[in-house]
Amino acid sequence: MDPQRQMVEEIEAEVRETRAWLGKSALDPRVMAAMAKVPRHEFVSPREEHLAYVNAPLSIGHGQTISQPYIVAVMTDMVALEGDHMVLEVGAGSGYQAAILAEVVKQVYTIEIVPALAEQAREVLTRLGYANVALSTGDGRLGWEEHVPFDAIVVTAAARKVPPALIDQLKPGGRMAIPIGGRFMNQDLTLVEKAMDGKVSKRSILPVAFVPLVKG
Repeated sequence: MDPQRQMVEEIEAEVRETRAWLGKSALDPRVMAAMAKVPRHEFVSPREEHLAYVNAPLSIGHGQTISQPYIVAVMTDMVALEGDHMVLEVGAGSGYQAAILAEVVKQVYTIEIVPALAEQAREVLTRLGYANVALSTGDGRLGWEEHVPFDAIVVTAAARKVPPALIDQLKPGGRMAIPIGGRFMNQDLTLVEKAMDGKVSKRSILPVAFVPLVKG
């Protein structure tokens, strides 16, 4: 079987196994189509390329990782994307999550604090033709003020609490997926929702283990 197709089937199986947490047994077909299309091997280091379609996180250097495909799919699904949405990603890393988002929405703005990773991600995303992804180097906890408000926000590293600037930059009716907790332990993948009246609610979805959100 094609390795990417096998990866997608493993994601589908894991979603079914975790349906009690997720509240569903299948993810948005548009999300799964993106997982089947984006070439993950382009976003990993050459020494890890043979593992690109394993359903597991991989090191990308600088103390950072490319997330497990299952987690990428779940986080993308959590924020209930529409085709005309503008999305902020905090923690571009390899650029893989941004590419998945870009397959589903109109525009992605992504921020990476490690300059070397930002440069690598920008090169790959440009080479693969993702013209609807804009990448900035900086402290993602501050968001990207020039492009507010965002329909959805995806944070790919763990924070002790939700950064206030990100809540402010989320559009009323918008959703944020963010891991909340300490370093690599006691973390919860959390859904943050902002109601139309501005009221914010939070709901734990899954126990997870992410690298910490790097401070600027």
